[in-house]
Amino acid sequence: MRSAGEPPVRVGVFGLLGSGNLGNDGSLEAVLGRLRAERPEAVVDALCGGPEAVTARYGIPATRLHWYRGEYRTASRAGAIAGKGLGKLVDAFRTAAWVRRHDVVIVPGMGVLEATLPLRPWGFPYALFLLCASGRLTGTRVALVGVGAGPIGNRATRTLVRWSARLAAHRSYRDELSRDAMRAMGVDTARDAVHPDLAFALPAPSSPGGPPGRVCVGVMDFHGGDDDRDRAEEIHRRYLDGTTRFVRALAEEGRSVRLLTGDACDAPVVAAILDAVDSPLVTAAGATSLADLMRETAAADTVVATRYHNLVCALRSGTPTLALSYAAKSEALMALMGLDAYCHPAREVDADRLLEQFRELEKNATDTRRTLAERNLAVTRQLDEQFTALARALFPAADRTHTPSPTPTPTPTHPRQETP
Repeated sequence: MRSAGEPPVRVGVFGLLGSGNLGNDGSLEAVLGRLRAERPEAVVDALCGGPEAVTARYGIPATRLHWYRGEYRTASRAGAIAGKGLGKLVDAFRTAAWVRRHDVVIVPGMGVLEATLPLRPWGFPYALFLLCASGRLTGTRVALVGVGAGPIGNRATRTLVRWSARLAAHRSYRDELSRDAMRAMGVDTARDAVHPDLAFALPAPSSPGGPPGRVCVGVMDFHGGDDDRDRAEEIHRRYLDGTTRFVRALAEEGRSVRLLTGDACDAPVVAAILDAVDSPLVTAAGATSLADLMRETAAADTVVATRYHNLVCALRSGTPTLALSYAAKSEALMALMGLDAYCHPAREVDADRLLEQFRELEKNATDTRRTLAERNLAVTRQLDEQFTALARALFPAADRTHTPSPTPTPTPTHPRQETP
């Protein structure tokens, strides 16, 4: 612990947190839980997308990531374009001022070094670059912890991501594919660690029990990746049509189907499926956290899901899972948990083939649950080792007199509120 009179360590957390993406917030919750258990004296605050939601849920002060409030709205008028341009300049100074107030800034998980979904270079990639450059200029250690990365086609985005990674003081990744991608971009990854996704550090739920035969189907507002903009609507239509046909087939067999989301933007997809199927057997979950999603998946017999952190929740809860895979990270996750045979392409959803894979998964459910139980034990051990190594890297002075605790059960300090 710190010596008497020594100021507490100042820790910042950074990212698109509190913005409606449950996976991002779950990664933050896992890191905050560990910090509160092992460094209770730390003073923590955030620079993030949804500061009000982060403060309400986690009880830490938070600052808005962008000065210009319309950052993620399309700018078509001169005033909006000028506002965005001015915002980029203002954010450079705001970010540097925020970073220099901290000893360490942590970017907790998230796919911050990838472009598997549509992304503009002057949006979050630019914000991340400002963060890492500010850390290098001010002497504050910036740690990219358990982040996702991938090949990036857009040259400007790739350049910003590459320099962000190079300027960070610490990097670790959630899979080998991410480390390989950064190495291919010219980043020296010789000292960079790989460990399971941070959300696996969240406590697994006890099975609450649900209707016999219930299937959870995690859906996504999927339009392809950053390189698919010219055919985004075609991809979305094919995904929605195939997923709807699959849900309808289950309902016609008398199966209870529970629709899950992982981001606020997924709500229209749920509404479209409910409208098309029109069955009392098909309902939507109102999950507002990864803990809620885990409880939903634990109560199901089987899960079919698209979003990466929907998959994490299902696998963490030990439920047989089939992935509608939209990126290599999903396939890597399924392979890690021993379920690589149960992947189906999200860009080409074939309801008939999906039903065949689903029935195969159900037939092997007992063996699958046994495999997931074994893999979850191994993953938990790996994350515990990673958190201990991270503490030694980021808090070396405190670590000399502090014995690490087991991975804690992270709990919000304030009552749960729905993310806007």
